[in-house]
Amino acid sequence: MASAIPTEAPTDIRILTLNCWGLKYIAKYRHERMSEIGRQLALASPPPEIVGLQECWTQKDFESIRDQTRHILPYGKFYYGGIFGAGLAILSKWPIEESSMFGYPLNGRPTAFFRGDWFVGKGVASARVRFGPGTADVAEVFCTHLHAPYEREPNDSYLCHRTAQAWEISKLMRGAAERGHLVIGLGDFNMLPSSFAHRLITAQSPVRDAWREIHPDSSLAAAIDPVEQARNRPIPTAEFNLTENGATCDGSFNTWRWTEAMRKRLEKGEDIVIDNDTPDPRGKRLDYIFIGDGGYPPEFPPSTWSVQSVQVSMTQRHPTLRCSLSDHFAVEAVIVRSPRSTYARSDLTDSVPTDPNSPALHKTSSKAVSPNAALSPDTYDNIIDIIHTYVLRERSQRRWRLAHFVVSIVVSIGCMVGVWWIGSRTYIGFILVLVSTLNFGAGILDGLIGGLFMSGELRALKEFEWEVSNARSLVVAAERSGNAGAAGTASEEMESQKDR
Repeated sequence: MASAIPTEAPTDIRILTLNCWGLKYIAKYRHERMSEIGRQLALASPPPEIVGLQECWTQKDFESIRDQTRHILPYGKFYYGGIFGAGLAILSKWPIEESSMFGYPLNGRPTAFFRGDWFVGKGVASARVRFGPGTADVAEVFCTHLHAPYEREPNDSYLCHRTAQAWEISKLMRGAAERGHLVIGLGDFNMLPSSFAHRLITAQSPVRDAWREIHPDSSLAAAIDPVEQARNRPIPTAEFNLTENGATCDGSFNTWRWTEAMRKRLEKGEDIVIDNDTPDPRGKRLDYIFIGDGGYPPEFPPSTWSVQSVQVSMTQRHPTLRCSLSDHFAVEAVIVRSPRSTYARSDLTDSVPTDPNSPALHKTSSKAVSPNAALSPDTYDNIIDIIHTYVLRERSQRRWRLAHFVVSIVVSIGCMVGVWWIGSRTYIGFILVLVSTLNFGAGILDGLIGGLFMSGELRALKEFEWEVSNARSLVVAAERSGNAGAAGTASEEMESQKDR
């Protein structure tokens, strides 16, 4: 459809993110649930203005939601990626000027086909949304779904993957902020507020966790997790987890986390009601909205957007099936623009001298501007240790897989020689041919994984390590420069005292 530039920028924006659980052939009642998700979005009052969806795998499901919400979200994009799709979509009230799909360099393993992360090509869906006529009236929206955690940190074998993905999306959001645009990062990040990935994102990019802006004392994990138990808080109720902790997953209210017996009762038509005061030890927050703009001081102004409200939404059940609309709940936030941001950036330059010989024009700040200033060298060392640990594992795996490939060739040749000696008319010959075929097929598969996939992954890890090492060197250099500057200032003060 034709895009019209808005004549006036809004003072507030309502944002929503939801993991739809739209796995093809796997997710139960997928068509019915996805259709109801679209209907609920269309009926929302006030309606959302920017929506990010995850696990929306099929074009048909996207079009179902799109058709129902077109009157409030006329612009939308379904993103393609991976073998089975990226599962990401962005809907907007305002025109989408540009769109990109960034695939993560590290994204699971093809051998873990039962998990599917590698096959769906996870990455970052990016849309540049024009919400006003001004040069700064642009929102860069980043919708993502990070690699799932299958074990607890720090023993999660996919920790390196999720750390690399957090690094990548933080770079994208940082770049948008440095361009002076409003940054909106949303999605199922598959991380806890206490996780390393969360700390990395909020330190590497100038964004703020919308939920913690309003609820700074909210939980850091599920009540059963050690990091939350260390806070010595009582087990939260189901209602408290929704309203205060922002638990979007594994909560007592979500029917897809109920026991098999409870779900069977629901399917038989029994309307099961969960009391608000039900203990909820497993509810946790995995879905996020990050907000930022401006970049890094002192070269950029303070943030012009703030979080007005945030809530967990889409908690209602399907009207006839009585099941939750997804295995996740949505997060909804309203951000507001401060009045001072209505001034054009050109106004900030009124006092700049126009004389090219003016000393004021050539004056520069002595403070170094570094996008990595919020991270300490120890943090970078921690990331490098994670990379090295994972590299050792992958190299060992690659050696074993390539060795299996070589052995499979030897075994297959041996089986063929055996068939040649004993003849093919006996059952032994058939068994040897079968063993040769299956063995060689498995060896070829391991050879492709070890020789191609793992080699590519190790190269991606080298790139990741270089970026982290380079960022660390910049921080160390900045610290040394700052210490040297402080020492120089102290020396000057001592000399002035001698003169007096």
